[in-house]
Amino acid sequence: MSEAYFIKEQAGQGPAAPTFVLLHGTGGDENQFFNLGRQLLPQARLVAIRGDVSEGGALRYFRRTGEGVYDMDDLAARTEKMAGFLAGLASEGPLIGLGYSNGANILASVMMAHPELFEAAVLMHPLIPWKPEPVEGLAERRVLITAGRRDPICPAPLTQALGDWFTGQGATAEIAWHEGGHEIVQSELAAIAGFVERYRDG
Repeated sequence: MSEAYFIKEQAGQGPAAPTFVLLHGTGGDENQFFNLGRQLLPQARLVAIRGDVSEGGALRYFRRTGEGVYDMDDLAARTEKMAGFLAGLASEGPLIGLGYSNGANILASVMMAHPELFEAAVLMHPLIPWKPEPVEGLAERRVLITAGRRDPICPAPLTQALGDWFTGQGATAEIAWHEGGHEIVQSELAAIAGFVERYRDG
């Protein structure tokens, strides 16, 4: 499996600037969160990664066989591919991730397999439909999960279980809920802005 991805990138302001990795949802592309990343962390190095799996023409980061039913072998292989790519982005500054839906799922999977990579991560409407095994190395990590209490794709109990799992591994984890579904709303964007505020000055 090739280690290459198509990316959209913006250089950071100085060698110690954070690297902000942006991962789109199913059907999105590298442009989906690029402007948001620029607004949130204008001085950061931005790396928006295009998914390399097509589901009926909709881009994703790993295969599935149905809604909420993942091809676990493919997920494992593509988690390693993503981790290898991200390791190559290493710089003096912290690595921060932001993913939505399928992008949040691959981001969470990478954190479970390689907890050393990210200092902080924003998981927007993730769905991890299995119980992860305990992981060492997440104690110094920060995680923000954003979610809708009525999300038909990512049920609230599974979202809460994921947040509790991260907390159980020693990560500083919080969930920003809104009362809607799978859509992104202003209140969660405000929560994300507050979460990444500490990295704005590089």
